Amino acid sequence: MSSTLREASKDTLQAKDKTYHYYSLPLAAKSLGDIARLPKSLKVLLENLLRWQDGESVTDEDIQALAGWLKNAHADREIAWRPARVLMQDFTGVPAVVDLAAMREAVKRLGGDTSKVNPLSPVDLVIDHSVTVDHFGDDDAFEENVRLEMERNHERYMFLKWGKQAFSRFSVVPPGTGICHQVNLEYLGKAVWSELQDGEWIAYPDSLVGTDSHTTMINGLGVLGWGVGGIEAEAAMLGQPVSMLIPDVVGFKLTGKLREGITATDLVLTVTQMLRKHGVVGKFVEFYGDGLDSLPLADRATIANMSPEYGATCGFFPIDAITLEYMRLSGRSDDLVELVEAYAKAQGMWRNPGDEPVFTSTLELDMGDVEASLAGPKRPQDRVALGDVPKAFAASAELELNTAQKDRQPIDYTMNGQPYQLPDGAVVIAAITSCTNTSNPSVLMAAGLLAKKAVTLGLKRQPWVKASLAPGSKVVSDYLAQAKLTPYLDELGFNLVGYGCTTCIGNSGPLPEPIETAIKKGDLTVGAVLSGNRNFEGRIHPLVKTNWLASPPLVVAYALAGNMNINLATDPLGYDRKGDPVYLKNIWPSAQEIARAVELVSSDMFRKEYAEVFEGTEEWKSIQVESSDTYGWQSDSTYIRLSPFFDEMQAQPAPVKDIHGARILAMLGDSVTTDHISPAGSIKPDSPAGRYLQNHGVERKDFNSYGSRRGNHEVMMRGTFANIRIRNEMLPGVEGGMTRHLPGTEAMSIYDAAMLYQQEKTPLAVIAGKEYGSGSSRDWAAKGPRLLGIRVVIAESFERIHRSNLIGMGILPLEFPQGVTRKTLGLTGEEVIDIADLQNLRPGATIPVTLTRSDGSKETVPCRCRIDTATELTYYQNDGILHYVIRNMLN
Repeated sequence: MSSTLREASKDTLQAKDKTYHYYSLPLAAKSLGDIARLPKSLKVLLENLLRWQDGESVTDEDIQALAGWLKNAHADREIAWRPARVLMQDFTGVPAVVDLAAMREAVKRLGGDTSKVNPLSPVDLVIDHSVTVDHFGDDDAFEENVRLEMERNHERYMFLKWGKQAFSRFSVVPPGTGICHQVNLEYLGKAVWSELQDGEWIAYPDSLVGTDSHTTMINGLGVLGWGVGGIEAEAAMLGQPVSMLIPDVVGFKLTGKLREGITATDLVLTVTQMLRKHGVVGKFVEFYGDGLDSLPLADRATIANMSPEYGATCGFFPIDAITLEYMRLSGRSDDLVELVEAYAKAQGMWRNPGDEPVFTSTLELDMGDVEASLAGPKRPQDRVALGDVPKAFAASAELELNTAQKDRQPIDYTMNGQPYQLPDGAVVIAAITSCTNTSNPSVLMAAGLLAKKAVTLGLKRQPWVKASLAPGSKVVSDYLAQAKLTPYLDELGFNLVGYGCTTCIGNSGPLPEPIETAIKKGDLTVGAVLSGNRNFEGRIHPLVKTNWLASPPLVVAYALAGNMNINLATDPLGYDRKGDPVYLKNIWPSAQEIARAVELVSSDMFRKEYAEVFEGTEEWKSIQVESSDTYGWQSDSTYIRLSPFFDEMQAQPAPVKDIHGARILAMLGDSVTTDHISPAGSIKPDSPAGRYLQNHGVERKDFNSYGSRRGNHEVMMRGTFANIRIRNEMLPGVEGGMTRHLPGTEAMSIYDAAMLYQQEKTPLAVIAGKEYGSGSSRDWAAKGPRLLGIRVVIAESFERIHRSNLIGMGILPLEFPQGVTRKTLGLTGEEVIDIADLQNLRPGATIPVTLTRSDGSKETVPCRCRIDTATELTYYQNDGILHYVIRNMLN
């Protein structure tokens, strides 16, 4: 094959009377062989390698290996992928900008050029994670929540505004605009990118990495992208390619159509359950089949959004006529739409009817078999048919939550002068929230139509339900108003509370005080029903033990019923003005009613709302910042602190030290999420982080959340493993971030124990079960452990993003051999761990781990090194990815 394949494949195409140059896959196939049946998602990767071929980071062999994937539907090779852009939200964006600012300080200290610490590709940061549902249920809720958001986060927002002027190619979408993934879908995403290079317009596929795991939502638009940790995104924006193994691709064939009364939410919960069972961690999923002909783009985006929940790297939908239809609806220019069509067809990336690419494995779903569903009580993949929810709730309460439900009596309480009784099983939160569903007009119109019918019949929301509506973009408010459905949602308490993530990420805000008191008094097992994508325990609200994912119309229905024990398939939701029972089927809108309402959505709404997307409110505009290349750190700040990660860094890396005499800080079970490791929600006053804030003069009402404090490492290291629902098996029967400082027996906070170990210069380890680090792409779930002194995590398996984040922070991920677990080894947590010869580490190698038990006996366990690529090994040997990037800049 010619070493100038890149140049040999260069071609031109016409779109809207304009000539574009591009790197042609059909031309490359003359040297590579037939690639027509390569999955469309891998064609996007192949074009990327072709365009970036330089003989070093991308070689002939890399391109051949990807084209040769077709032979076995598998390839064992590391490649370097360069996404076109980076997407951020503020919870992950603030610490990323802190890191960039700290990198400038380190480069300056080591004698380098600070201007090199600048994004080389476009970065869009959307502020969406900070709004909290403090106020709800009235017309002033939105304005009050925005006011509180600006008050609490003024310093953070000032810092982001500094970043906007300090770094090139760095844009900020102000608060109150929408959710990053919905803004990306409706506005930022292009499907095909074009830019002027040396006097030529170059066209290439839009692609990205994002600092939020649900970045995959854009896969619904035919854009390849996925979530990475903040540290990996920082490296990407600074020109470092994303190191990855050529993935297996699982084909998911969709046939048929959804039945009357079945929603895209029901479909995605079914897909999630199927793919979790199939096993797709580290793999691409690509959807195909003639069922896509009737699947609207908003439904595709809903399915792509939940890719992290089914465990895949991405959930890709190829470009087709429905893609173009959505781009026109959402206000994209005719020039762009014509380019997308011409480019996709020229490259073989266009989906044609009957396409059957080669896949590593396949699944098939007839959408006509999908039934009305929820997922719960604490995992997105645990789908439950609507009629089985009461049984599932009772089982979770009695088995998983150790609650004898039948013994629970309703608790009397008074609110607004009225006496009520709060029953066990009460739905205390009903939230229409999250880009997963609020990007989808069909389910939102369905919620509004259901609300209209309920109000017309005289049904009311139960008084203990905290209801809220938080769309992912302002367009939603426009089309609900156009359909004249807003007053009915307001009547049931679903008033607008903000344009942001809110309840979906745990910013549900406080429950009314009488409700909180009643829950505590009766130790009641209560529920939250939300149209989100995650329902991990402790995530939505500390007092809410069960969380259920559901479509927006079902969220409204549960607000009317008010109890998880009510069977919505057979029991009345309530009673009309005559006293007759009203069932869900009586108020569920027909497909025709929903379709008529969806027809009211227009491109003018999108154009109007996105015309000034970067402008913001007067409050945002009034935030003043100094113009400077380096940040003016404030020693008394409790939000933004200079991170310590580069404090002792030298221009050359030191040899990797072996791990001797490590103590186990925590021994954890299966499905430990990044929420467990580094919570995003509320800070308890009696926690190490709460005490730190109070000692620095912060009142409890101003604590804000862990997520909003991620620019302050002092708060975050104290919050590591501080989730109230985490269970450390070293302390049986104890919930929360507690451990023992060995060899002692006293229980203490994980932070306090870690600090004692640091004084003793004792390295630390974490032992865990399957799916360690599932959930959000939360780099603080690796940064926090690093600051606590953790050097190794040994688990049965890792989720993709977290494994990468651990390496990015210089922490060694090891996997137990198949069939070996902490339980089969009989571990107590009192063992001492030794790992030698780390200087000679190799990707995927077997590493002997020596365990010394408390009785002095020893056992060696052959663990697998989960540093998977040579590039990852280089990062680990440099003490982390950002250290490596800085050293590259210095050289």
